[in-house]
Amino acid sequence: MTTLTATDARREFFDLVKGATDKHQIYRIHHRRGSVVLMAEDDYDSMIETMELLSTPGFRRSLKKSVEQMHRGETVSFEEVFGEKP
Repeated sequence: MTTLTATDARREFFDLVKGATDKHQIYRIHHRRGSVVLMAEDDYDSMIETMELLSTPGFRRSLKKSVEQMHRGETVSFEEVFGEKP
């Protein structure tokens, strides 16, 4: 994460927006009243979705079990699950 002052962020605003949206960069912008973070909306939405999933009771345990099954080769094909080829 790149940190810069609010003054620098104001001067470089359009480049920061391009960096956030095109390159998924995250910026911490510091001001005397505090700091803010600038990031792409898609990245923000993904982060919120991940936090919601991880806060769902039993999700982490279920995910861990699924990963273990995958490593043991206990998987089924897309066609077996959905009845059609991808």
